[in-house]
Amino acid sequence: MASRPSAAKKQPAKRAAPAKAPAKKAAAKRAPAKKAVVKKTARPAPKPAPSPTGGIVKLVRAVWLGTAHAVGAVFRGIGQGAKNLDPAHRKDGVALLLFGLALIVAAGTWADLRGPVGDLVEILVTGAFGRLDLLVPILLAVIAVRFIRHPEKPEANGRIVIGLSALVIGVLGQVHIACGAPARSDGMQAIRDAGGLIGWGVATPLTYTMGEVLAVPLLVLLTVFGLLVVTATPVNAIPQRLRLLGVKLGIVHDFDDEEEFGEDDERYDEQWREALPARARKRGSAPEAYDPDSAEQDALSKRRSRPRRSAVPQPDMHRPMDAVDVAAAAAAALDGAVLHGMPPSPIVADLTQGVRVGGDREDTTPTPVPAPAARPKQEKLKAEPAERVVADLTKAPPEEMRDLPPRAEQLQLSGDITYSLPSLDLLERGGPGKTRSAANDIVVASLQNVFMEFKVDASVTGFTRGPTVTRYEVELGPAVKVERITALTKNIAYAVASPDVRIISPIPGKSAVGIEIPNTDREMVNLGDVLRLADAAEDDHPMLVALGKDVEGGYVMANLAKMPHVLVAGATGSGKSSCINCLITSVMVRATPEDVRMVLVDPKRVELTAYEGIPHLITPIITNPKRAAEALQWVVREMDLRYDDLAAFGYRHIDDFNQAIRDGKLKTPEGSERELKTYPYLLVIVDELADLMMVAPRDVEDSIVRITQLARAAGIHLVLATQRPSVDVVTGLIKANVPSRLAFATSSLADSRVILDQPGAEKLIGKGDGLFLPMGANKPTRMQGAFVTEGEVAVIVQHCKDQMAPVFRDDVTVGSKQKKEIDEEIGDDLDLLCQAAELVVSTQFGSTSMLQRKLRVGFAKAGRLMDLMESRGIVGPSEGSKARDVLVKADELDGVLAVIRGESEG
Repeated sequence: MASRPSAAKKQPAKRAAPAKAPAKKAAAKRAPAKKAVVKKTARPAPKPAPSPTGGIVKLVRAVWLGTAHAVGAVFRGIGQGAKNLDPAHRKDGVALLLFGLALIVAAGTWADLRGPVGDLVEILVTGAFGRLDLLVPILLAVIAVRFIRHPEKPEANGRIVIGLSALVIGVLGQVHIACGAPARSDGMQAIRDAGGLIGWGVATPLTYTMGEVLAVPLLVLLTVFGLLVVTATPVNAIPQRLRLLGVKLGIVHDFDDEEEFGEDDERYDEQWREALPARARKRGSAPEAYDPDSAEQDALSKRRSRPRRSAVPQPDMHRPMDAVDVAAAAAAALDGAVLHGMPPSPIVADLTQGVRVGGDREDTTPTPVPAPAARPKQEKLKAEPAERVVADLTKAPPEEMRDLPPRAEQLQLSGDITYSLPSLDLLERGGPGKTRSAANDIVVASLQNVFMEFKVDASVTGFTRGPTVTRYEVELGPAVKVERITALTKNIAYAVASPDVRIISPIPGKSAVGIEIPNTDREMVNLGDVLRLADAAEDDHPMLVALGKDVEGGYVMANLAKMPHVLVAGATGSGKSSCINCLITSVMVRATPEDVRMVLVDPKRVELTAYEGIPHLITPIITNPKRAAEALQWVVREMDLRYDDLAAFGYRHIDDFNQAIRDGKLKTPEGSERELKTYPYLLVIVDELADLMMVAPRDVEDSIVRITQLARAAGIHLVLATQRPSVDVVTGLIKANVPSRLAFATSSLADSRVILDQPGAEKLIGKGDGLFLPMGANKPTRMQGAFVTEGEVAVIVQHCKDQMAPVFRDDVTVGSKQKKEIDEEIGDDLDLLCQAAELVVSTQFGSTSMLQRKLRVGFAKAGRLMDLMESRGIVGPSEGSKARDVLVKADELDGVLAVIRGESEG
């Protein structure tokens, strides 16, 4: 028995040890029992005896809380009712409240009102404004009248408040100084007899720090500023406002510019809102109509609702329009007859009947004429009344728009030119595509025979024929694995006598396996047929390009603005150059130089020469890889300039910015000489990326990556083409930022994986057969690329050249980096510099320490030689301890040495 208490004492120690499981189980069993005992033995606390004092306290508390809740509910109801009140009534209530305050202040200051209200007015108004307390009621009454007369202009309230504050502070400070500048020691009555507390608070620091000689002019300037702000008068408009006042008073006889300055108040308010922070500027009209969340999705769709601007003429605003101008302008604006070279519609033809030589129009009613039977789709455009069209075309722009010079950095078109797009009739028409031929029946029989020989429960249920490839649909029987079909790839190729067999398992959207087999009778896909389908669909987006025809016989088109960048790759003869020609021709046919400008880079020098001189070009076709790297850097600078404008005006996409300019919502700040113009899309096409990556890999890759990362919202899109899709040309950074891919036939599986990140391109049959993988797609679409002949390209190019001459930019191929200020005089180091250049170019290794060792010169001399070579474009800039990039190839060494010896660079 004596051992039991000792065991009980040791039990807590055993429970605390986590290593002993029996102690834990015992503790777990005993813990609930202990709690149950506590619950049984617990007794409820005895309730205190009720007292009469506690009941009275509870009653008073309940009455007080009930009254408070009732009063609060009444006031909350009044506040909710005021919130739901019509805004016009709320503004009227504010105006009437100001009228009431004006009456009270007038009674206290003019009539010497007695009582608590009069004393309060004397303390607040007279004490603050001093001698000018008599003007406070008039000021309140004027503000109340403005609220009643102009409730629709709440945006001017901030301007008026700031202007009145500056005006009152300046006047009261001058009054305080004029009355002798009394101090606090002179008593409160002396301050009230001067400028009041406001005047004392403004004038005292100024007179103490700089004296009355400077304080008075500063206060006068503050008063003038407040007056200008209140009256919405810019400083440069003061003479016109004074002249307008003289006209109203009858002092000046005539004032021709009255209408011009009639809207100064509105322009001043808009400029005032532009100067406010972004949070306060959201209350204005333009940012309120703009939804930043849906900008990326709605930016491209807005162009579809916008009428085609290509056919709208741009007459010279400084000369009167004659009969020919009016007729041509109306024809272009009404139904696009000039656009496609078609005869004008009856409405447009009747416009010339009432036009005189002097530009006046007779009041004749046009007689409708029956339209011809074969009418293109341009007839679907809505025709506006002729009088309104002519009136809109002859209306001159505002004076401020005529005076602003063009922005130097922005893409410009020259002169007053009516541009018409090339007609689709210039492109050849292709025949109707075949849906079935005898060759397809033979292939179906061969496939069925293969399935029967290898005892596979499968059958060919149908096929879709494309221009180059036919896809046969195979359905499997029950309990048949798809791998049974994919394992028969070589046997199927043997049966149909074609090595280029591609199996798709399954076909997207179908419970069937697809077997793509080339046609023995291939068809040609003409570019004109694809563009006519886009034209019939009434999609007038300028960046919509024609690609070709898919396996199912449907035309494939892509919007470069949605892609937004594309990588085109394929071996020689696979159709890559034809695809580039189709892209450029599609842009020329569908877009004007105002819509799309292009930068063409052709290191091979023979691929894009046919497009030399078209008005869409912003610079001559670039063939030098060094100049191409500079052009890409210029594109980066142009992108930054566009983003500066988007950020300054509060837009997220270039389409929204352009639409705001067309709607007249954007205006430049006061004093700016810049004229806002819409930005065109900028399309950069590089025909051979490998040459650029060999000459200047770092600069080219950095520019391409920066463009592809950011340029989508700025309207800049990139097309990169290469016939060597290796990892050193199409780097990981370029692949990550170019989401859309177009692969033609490649020579190896590795090249296909570089382009598409999957196999398939190595099995294409060439001559335009390609795989198109747009952004967001999981599997590529097989298609036959469109083809455009050299004759068609020449006709389209000649039509564009006849419409407009190209306007080139001079700064596209100018280096963006500032070169170091080094000694340009070679002096006696000519031979040494030639040896250094020959050494660096031959070894393709630019290092100062190498020159020290090889030429046996000191570090200073070697550094000077390296700087001289940098100034002549032989090596790149210094990058720390790394070796410099060599910018000259070995075969260009003779030309470099000639330049060093004093000959001009060719």
